[in-house]
Amino acid sequence: MRRIIAGVFVSLDGVTESPETWAMRYHDDEMLRDITGSLENKDTLLLGRRTFEEFAGFWPTQSPEDDPFAAYINETPRVVVSTTLGEPSWQPTTVVRSLDDVRALKEKPGKDIGMTGSITLTRSLLREGLLDQLGVLLHPIVIGSGTHLFDDVIARMPLQVIDSRTYKDGVVSITYVPAP
Repeated sequence: MRRIIAGVFVSLDGVTESPETWAMRYHDDEMLRDITGSLENKDTLLLGRRTFEEFAGFWPTQSPEDDPFAAYINETPRVVVSTTLGEPSWQPTTVVRSLDDVRALKEKPGKDIGMTGSITLTRSLLREGLLDQLGVLLHPIVIGSGTHLFDDVIARMPLQVIDSRTYKDGVVSITYVPAP
C-alpha cells in the first residue's frame, strides 16, 4: 500500500498560514536539498482545493530555472480532494470527492503520495487514519495569528518521532508517524 506523506511549514506558535510570507527566509541550501531529495520517492501530489487553486495560480508560470520545485509540481500527477472544484485546466489533475477516494488511491500501485500545505485536508487525513507520515518544518518565528496546524479539535492522537534534525538557520525538521 502506498503511503501519504504530508510536509508542512509551521511557526513556533503553530501557524501554518501563508508560509510564503515568513518561512522562506529560513530556507538554506541544505534544507532545499533534503526537500528536493524526498520528492524522488513520490509520484503523486495530493492537495486540498484551496492549496490547489493557489498553486494553479502560481506554478504553471514557473520554470525549473525560476524554482527548483517547478518541474516536480507542474509535471507530477495531482489529485485534489474537493466537493466543489470543477474540471481543472491545470493538468495532469484529477479531482476526487471523498476520503474514500483517497483510500482507493492508496491501494493503487505506485510510489508515495506527497502533500504540501492543505492543512484542512491534513487534519482530515489524520482523523481518519489515512496520513502515514507528517513532516513538520518548525521555524524559529512567532507569527501571532493565522491558521494553526491543529485549529480544529482533533481527539488525542499520539505520534511518534522517527527523525529530527536542526538546520543552521534554526529550522527544526521533525518527522512523525502515528504511534503504535
